[in-house]
Amino acid sequence: MNTAEFCRNLEEVLDLPSGTLKCGDVLAQLEAWDSLAVISFLAMADEKYSAVIPPKRIPECKTVDDLVALIRETGK
Repeated sequence: MNTAEFCRNLEEVLDLPSGTLKCGDVLAQLEAWDSLAVISFLAMADEKYSAVIPPKRIPECKTVDDLVALIRETGK
């Protein structure tokens, strides 16, 4: 998985302008990262990366990099 592509996909999920996200960004500092965004992220991970992520794993993720690692761990 290409991390730049992932960031573009996550920007779309979060309705952020293109080029806004960086891999080290802290999720808690993103105003758009809320419970609806988490659900949308889970759907995007499944659809685009065939990654079925248990929702209980999301709180472990503190940065965008952590989301990338989780998808790599659970994807096909």
